[in-house]
Amino acid sequence: MDYDVLILGGGIVGCAVAYELSKYNINIALIEKDYDIASDIYFVNTAVIYDGSETSDNIMANLEYLGQEIIEKHCEKFGVPYKKVGSLQIGANDAFNSNLEYMNYKANERGIKDVRIVNEDEIYSIEPNLKPGITKALYSGNTAVIPPYDLATSYAEVAADNGVAFRLEEIVLDIKRLSNGFKITTNKNKFTCKFVVNTIPEQLFSDRGEENRKNVVDRKLNYILCNEKIDNRIDTVIVNNLNEKSFVINIPIDSQGCLIGIKEFSDLDLDEAYSFASTVQNLDKDMITNIFTEEYSKDSMFIDDSDIDIGYISVTGSHYGKITIAPAIANIIEDSLTKNMNIVKKKDYIDKKRDVYVFRNMSKEERNEIIELDKRYGNIICSCNNVSEGEIIDCIRRPLGARTIEGIKRRTGVGIGKCNGANCNMKIIKILANEMNTSPLNIVDNSMNSKVLIGRIKEFNEI
Repeated sequence: MDYDVLILGGGIVGCAVAYELSKYNINIALIEKDYDIASDIYFVNTAVIYDGSETSDNIMANLEYLGQEIIEKHCEKFGVPYKKVGSLQIGANDAFNSNLEYMNYKANERGIKDVRIVNEDEIYSIEPNLKPGITKALYSGNTAVIPPYDLATSYAEVAADNGVAFRLEEIVLDIKRLSNGFKITTNKNKFTCKFVVNTIPEQLFSDRGEENRKNVVDRKLNYILCNEKIDNRIDTVIVNNLNEKSFVINIPIDSQGCLIGIKEFSDLDLDEAYSFASTVQNLDKDMITNIFTEEYSKDSMFIDDSDIDIGYISVTGSHYGKITIAPAIANIIEDSLTKNMNIVKKKDYIDKKRDVYVFRNMSKEERNEIIELDKRYGNIICSCNNVSEGEIIDCIRRPLGARTIEGIKRRTGVGIGKCNGANCNMKIIKILANEMNTSPLNIVDNSMNSKVLIGRIKEFNEI
């Protein structure tokens, strides 16, 4: 057998599974179709960590509750910012207010602490900058905000340092059962393994007579990003429920700006998105630095272990809270494998990663100290988000380092400020080309077919 365990999919769930299984004396590989890991996390790198009080699905609520506790510990261990900001669920009418009572009842029934109904006085004590006129809300003090890409790369880096092989740019074409394991066929290779952990929602085991399926997309989630400092910013996660199918969510981000999501049937233009966003946060239209859309799904995610006796586990479905859920799923899969495989933990396991130095978050003394050690930290490449050359080079040289423009943006925040990379994209390309010892013409944005530069305007053999 080539491997003991093959993990299919390098999203947040796959990385979490790789991290948990890397603790054991087994040979593991992870197969991912994209250039980089965790491509299921959008580039803004901000996510809400839920506690299970907001969903009507008991399975998802339980996974969120478990996942939140695990993530808080992992963020502390890996130095990933974990900010408890709390959340307020509010409604546009009295009909929704009765639903708040039911949500509160379910939260109490599930044993979720620090969740309660709050009245007008307490609402504005919790969030004084909320627009006036809100008389009732469901408050959760557990809700947090994290940079999810930092967590995913932490999982992957520790897994890689402990021997997990990451096979990027490989598309899984087929999964076939053998007499004593499985054969996985990709667009580049064929592998055999004893156990398969399939985290690709649409890629099912063909020998079971199942066809590939797509996740049910409930609606679109249109995002407005404001990277500028907002006066009287709302520092709490606010969910404004417009009706049974639509809502607006306000998420504070570390730049003193905000990320506002609008759940609707279709893509919104700037004016439409701004109109919705204004129901929650006071901001000027010229503060908006980006607008983008992603699919919103609230499928139940569950672990199908019906074929665990032959060595196959799959994670099916997709859910808006998958970042919260991922470590809980990984723990359950770890428990299942340890019961079904004769494996023991490593004695030399390394459960830490190399420190990351974020220049914009440092004090003046810390900045001077790191510049003294490496002058490249004193060369600011992105003035919008205060990202230095040293940070960019570090994110390229780390285990599973960035190999694309998008990968650098996700890891450092470079190029997603007010200018959207207009002043720093060429600098990033030059740094990446130099680190990879290749021509700038070979640098891609995020995939094989996304070269940034087509060719030189003029090229001379000599001058």
